[in-house]
Amino acid sequence: MDAAAARLLEADEPSPVLLHPPGLAPAAWAGGGSPFLLAADHAGKRLPRRLGDLGISAAELSRHIGWDIGIWGTTTVLADLLGTLAIGQGYSRLVIDCNRHPDWASAVPEISESTPIPGNAGLAPEARAARVAEIHAPYHDALAATVRARLAAGLPLLFVAMHSFTPVYKGVSRPWHAGVLHDVGDARSRPLADAMLDLLRAEPGLVVGDNEPYVLAATSDHSVPTHAQGNGVRYLELEIRQDLIAGEAGQREWAERLARLIPAAWARCAS
Repeated sequence: MDAAAARLLEADEPSPVLLHPPGLAPAAWAGGGSPFLLAADHAGKRLPRRLGDLGISAAELSRHIGWDIGIWGTTTVLADLLGTLAIGQGYSRLVIDCNRHPDWASAVPEISESTPIPGNAGLAPEARAARVAEIHAPYHDALAATVRARLAAGLPLLFVAMHSFTPVYKGVSRPWHAGVLHDVGDARSRPLADAMLDLLRAEPGLVVGDNEPYVLAATSDHSVPTHAQGNGVRYLELEIRQDLIAGEAGQREWAERLARLIPAAWARCAS
């Protein structure tokens, strides 16, 4: 098989790495300015042309199984308000989940929630390797290089992992408007998580989960363990319910809220 045939992305297809603001180079951000690096692993639902539709409908792809609905819009507005950099990944999590270690079966799911993904069934090793090399690796390389440059400059850094979650999963309703995730085995992460929980819970009408609807762990997550914990960097991992940020008005509301609260939480714990 020649190199062109082995490739996943064609030459005219977009890079998996999304940067916002588009004119802000990661190296320039890493050398000064805001301490907050925003990361969105599931920012988009694009499918490489070579994969067709993965055997699923457009409606299924547009559900939460295909991407984190509303999170990139929220993240880009938040980046503008904080004057900082956001890095996202624009291809569907069904192609490869960038918040999973690439060797894990869950990185390329054959079933997501209750939906079979025929295009992922019985995937040949070379086809899986192409997804890792062309989507997963470039995104994580961008995050890693940005974190390294910031640390090399001796500047403060807070890694903020941005996610959204479906209001109903496998028929079970989720009452939380948002969640703050942290590794229960990592005592250093607890004060910042607690500060963010306190601030969010003080917002009128919000129900906020502590490690809900998921628990952050090195056995289930990849980005925070790799880029934050692996470098001794403090982090926040935030989940926002998707119905609250499906439209632009909700995305701005949550971005404005987080633009107030993230710096406040950081200020409590920055020393």
